[in-house]
Amino acid sequence: MPLARTITASLAALLAACTACAATAAVPAGAPAGVAAGIPDAAAGEGSALSYRDAYRAMVVFDKYGGPKHLLQQQLQVLPAEPGAAAGAPGNAGEGLQLTLAGKTTRLHLPLDPLGRTVFPLQKAAYDENAALALNRNGAFTLRPRVTIALRADGIYDSADLRSACAQALDFARYVDASQRGRQCGAVRFVFARNGSGGVRLRREGAAEQALPALPGAAFAGEPDAGFPTVTWRFGAVAERAQLVTTTAPLAIVPVFD
Repeated sequence: MPLARTITASLAALLAACTACAATAAVPAGAPAGVAAGIPDAAAGEGSALSYRDAYRAMVVFDKYGGPKHLLQQQLQVLPAEPGAAAGAPGNAGEGLQLTLAGKTTRLHLPLDPLGRTVFPLQKAAYDENAALALNRNGAFTLRPRVTIALRADGIYDSADLRSACAQALDFARYVDASQRGRQCGAVRFVFARNGSGGVRLRREGAAEQALPALPGAAFAGEPDAGFPTVTWRFGAVAERAQLVTTTAPLAIVPVFD
């Protein structure tokens, strides 16, 4: 399969269907950690790591996208295959997990948030050198681009802005995969840190402020870790004027497509 077509299919799957879009690379015991970035034939073998150029080509699609995206953000997510080894997993199995970008003149340590995400650096020098991406842990894992809704410093989200952000994410999904044109924005999902006090309150004019129920779940559909506190706000058939106020900063706000 041509590289461009593979990258496009991977991005569409993660944005629109929220299913696994990255291939898993099995790393032999004792070998440096390898990477697969949504490209089946890019699995790292013994003593090697994924080319930065391959990951760059997948991530730069969003950067070059010309449609509205000011309400969105993109990050790269690392998902170890071993249960409980993810960055935000219970216990300390995922503690200290980080991605490293290393080339002739480039060396960056990319720490991961509790969802296993990091900001991917788009660097010409690293691309020219074809730098390597490696995890500081042996074992199989995947890399996935993740597009979510940008967080606000004040924690106050207007319902109209959330609708617009979800629409921007859906437009991008349709841009990379025309088969997503039949889907619609259904909701947004607030994801909070494990064992935290995060929550969302609904504020409507002329009504008492209401706490929305938080339920344990996965940050992204299809992921095995369903232990994050999540609050889902579904859009009504008719747009209403309301604000959603977070009590603490969420880890992510995920657009949900129906």
